[in-house]
Amino acid sequence: MSVTQTGEVGGDLHPSTEDFAALLEESFTQDTLKEGTVVKGTVVAIEKDFAIIDVGLKTEGRVPLKEFSLPGRPAELSVGDEVEVFLERVENALGEAILSREKARREESWQRLEKKFQAGEKVEGRIFNKVKGGFTVDLDGAVAFLPGSQVDVRPVRDITPLMNTPQPFQILKMDRRRGNIVVSRRSVLEETRAEQRADIVARLKEGDVIEGVVKNITEYGAFIDLGGIDGLLHVTDMAWRRVNHPSEILSVGDTVKVQIIRINKETQRISLGMKQLEADPWEGIEAKYPVGGRFKGRVTNITDYGAFVELEPGVEGLIHVSEMSWVKKNIHPAKIVSTSQEVEVQVLEVDPVKRRISLGLKQTQENPWQRFQNNHTKGSVVEGVVRNITEFGLFIGLEEGIDGMVHLSDLDWNRPGEQVLKEYKKGDHVKAVVLDIDPVKERISLGIKQLESDPFESVANIRKGDRVTCEVTAVQENGLEVKLADTDITCFIRRSDLSRERSEQRPERFAVGDKFDALVTQIDSKARRVGVSIKQLEIKEEKEALSQFGSADSGASLGDILGEAFKKKEGAED
Repeated sequence: MSVTQTGEVGGDLHPSTEDFAALLEESFTQDTLKEGTVVKGTVVAIEKDFAIIDVGLKTEGRVPLKEFSLPGRPAELSVGDEVEVFLERVENALGEAILSREKARREESWQRLEKKFQAGEKVEGRIFNKVKGGFTVDLDGAVAFLPGSQVDVRPVRDITPLMNTPQPFQILKMDRRRGNIVVSRRSVLEETRAEQRADIVARLKEGDVIEGVVKNITEYGAFIDLGGIDGLLHVTDMAWRRVNHPSEILSVGDTVKVQIIRINKETQRISLGMKQLEADPWEGIEAKYPVGGRFKGRVTNITDYGAFVELEPGVEGLIHVSEMSWVKKNIHPAKIVSTSQEVEVQVLEVDPVKRRISLGLKQTQENPWQRFQNNHTKGSVVEGVVRNITEFGLFIGLEEGIDGMVHLSDLDWNRPGEQVLKEYKKGDHVKAVVLDIDPVKERISLGIKQLESDPFESVANIRKGDRVTCEVTAVQENGLEVKLADTDITCFIRRSDLSRERSEQRPERFAVGDKFDALVTQIDSKARRVGVSIKQLEIKEEKEALSQFGSADSGASLGDILGEAFKKKEGAED
């Protein structure tokens, strides 16, 4: 150490004033720069893949050049550029400052993004990579997740045009502790679209005719782009004729002229129509298609309940299944007509209000029921095959596929119909008598018992109170079954009617073939029943004997009177 003439201490032990100032500034800088903060620095050199950054410490720091690049863009950095970096450590084992441009950018971005998230503002970013469930977005240093459902208002097949392109996003969620940011592009588009829709809707009014482009086609219609807002063109408003699917007349990308039918200001939904630009074919429909008129048309659709026939474009009528055939009942319409078939129909009814026309197919053909009536009269005999057997009778197949019915009551004169019905089976060939024909109701009534004369007619001359001769045909425990002489009528005499005397009311004292007289007590034409009684005949004869032979002062006993009456009767018979 040496001392100068001025008394200053020489050598390294006594630094100059400038040196003290530098050391002081350095000490202040070291106190100001804290680890874990963002600091400013200057690029002093670029060596291969690193940038040498001076942040005012004893030594510089090295930062990889790739940290200065943005996704999809190379790093743009030159010596002398001032940059912000993140100071991780003041000095490492090599004596270098540990700096990070990426962390600085992320820290800076997070602070800026948090402010915009709280304020609800949009942020700008670039989609740079595809990941599971969505995409990653660079928000100027901070990486955010963009779910696939938040890319657009509608599913996007190809996202390539959106990659690495600056565009606005809306932050949906931020979690700084986990480093998670979720953004949405869809919400930005919806907000923009809503503004455009409101502006367009305000300018449009119902009845306007405008042009649009077919944007999408569905089963029920097509969405038309009206220049920033979509309108729905329902399939029923595309044409006056039946349109089974919108693709029959429209394709995506077509430019079409449409009329605005309805505008819902609240929901901003617009209903469109194409057929409204053409004349309504239903105007004056009653004059064009009068009831009873016959026209040709094309079958457009077949259902379970009938077939639709197009009379002209936009005008269809329905042939109900009941009006398709005179004889084919309970059959599906597809077995009578086919789609696209040309048929002749007759107009049955026209309703212009409900826009409905009822058509008939069978009316254009000769009515077989009417023809049967023309060829057969009541009482004529027909032949046919038993086609069906029901609980109320037989259906007999006649000419041209029509049926006639034999009711239970018309199977036999004497026996119950339920009993006789069991004797028939499908396929039996039978004869029957025509009883009634109703072409309107399509009914033919037949009778089998009418093939023979009515046995009840043989008692037409018999009256109640008449004396008749009976022949025993069967002896039963509770009475006798007898046949009236000179008739085909059988009757039943109850045990109590076999005699006045109780001891003689025994059926077993009679035998099959025995004949005796009895009194007619009842004739029921509806029930086809005749009642006879031996007992009532005995009572009648006794009264007659009393009236003829008895008197108050004759002195004869009842036995004498009856005996005399019987002798007289026997003498008359001899």
